[in-house]
Amino acid sequence: MEAGPLLSFALASLLIELTPGPNMTWLALVAAGEGRRRGYAAVAGVALGLAVLGLAAAFGVAELLQRSMIAYEILRWAGGLFLLYLAWDGWRGNGDVAQTGNGSNSIYFLRGLVTNMLNPKAALFYVAVLPTFLDPARPLLGQTLALSVVYVSVATVVHAGIVTAAGALTAFTQKPGREIATRRVLSSLLALVAVWLIWSTAR
Repeated sequence: MEAGPLLSFALASLLIELTPGPNMTWLALVAAGEGRRRGYAAVAGVALGLAVLGLAAAFGVAELLQRSMIAYEILRWAGGLFLLYLAWDGWRGNGDVAQTGNGSNSIYFLRGLVTNMLNPKAALFYVAVLPTFLDPARPLLGQTLALSVVYVSVATVVHAGIVTAAGALTAFTQKPGREIATRRVLSSLLALVAVWLIWSTAR
């Protein structure tokens, strides 16, 4: 692909990723409560989930999913309910940040992966937004894969930045009396995002 369309798509991807959503809220919750290491593990899981959806879009699976009402509804509700579960898991943390992160980094990686595999917004992006940057005169598969790489790269940079910034707050959140309050505020925001996701993706 030419540099012009790639740069335009990268800018569009950046603006979309800077818009508050499920990934941003959840990654901030993980990094502020569990530390940057687990936040970066979650970022890796999110990146893999977005990459898998990009491959699915390249081979037409995402479009097929978009056309199937039953499959779309299952994905929409599964994604929203999983986010609600993550919010509840964060809410019921015992307040000791050093002890609430009993899970290994792989758990946060898998949660990031599942969250994005069940994210209808991401699937819709590949179906509705990405195709507008394709040149029909050229092979579509290669273009779709190239744009998917760009999108995943941009998203990963943004997500890593969120984790880095939120991770800087751990010194503040670990002070007595602040752990539970911080965790529950972020968990409440994540629950609101989950409800918004279910509502906004309804057909």
